[in-house]
Amino acid sequence: MKHIVTVQDAVTAFADWMEPTSAELDAIELESPVILAEVDLLDAQIKTLDRPVNEVDARRIRRARNRVLTARRDLANRTAGADAPGGAA
Repeated sequence: MKHIVTVQDAVTAFADWMEPTSAELDAIELESPVILAEVDLLDAQIKTLDRPVNEVDARRIRRARNRVLTARRDLANRTAGADAPGGAA
């Protein structure tokens, strides 16, 4: 019978009470521009896997990298501003 309990634990591992918290959902929403930019970069890189990279592909990858860096910078600036109480002294 012990193996049935183990199986039940595996089946109920994704119960309703294990949903993401509001804080976790807020963190995902805050990071979503970075996630989307990284997906765009990955898409641009995947398009070049089966052929040589031409100038248009290189430009697409470069722009996608710049969008990732911009999104990461914006996220870092937002989170740094949220951690520091008050303003500049």
